Amino acid sequence: MKAIGEQAMLYDFYGELLTQRQRQIYEDVVFDDMSLGEIAQELGISRQGVHDLVKRCDRILESYEEKLRLVEKFRLTREKVGQIRQLAEDYRSGGDFGLIDEIERIAGDIMDL
Repeated sequence: MKAIGEQAMLYDFYGELLTQRQRQIYEDVVFDDMSLGEIAQELGISRQGVHDLVKRCDRILESYEEKLRLVEKFRLTREKVGQIRQLAEDYRSGGDFGLIDEIERIAGDIMDL
């Protein structure tokens, strides 16, 4: 199974594209930290059935990311905004006007994502 953080990020972006039942079970595993056995008992299905459904959801969410790259773009944007913040702080403390050019370049990179 993928790391919980990665699963959560993919779910945040693409979870609404899963069926209601898939969302329910996936949320129980990823966010509510329920065991496969607990979920299976609650829903009257096998533990293996729950496991298979979670794996299928992982594949579905990964497939959306491969096609749309929204999570990747989000991460790149956050990284570039962090760079802009650092450059702005450096500008405030040193007044180097060359930093403004770098900020504008990064902002352009963000717009091109």
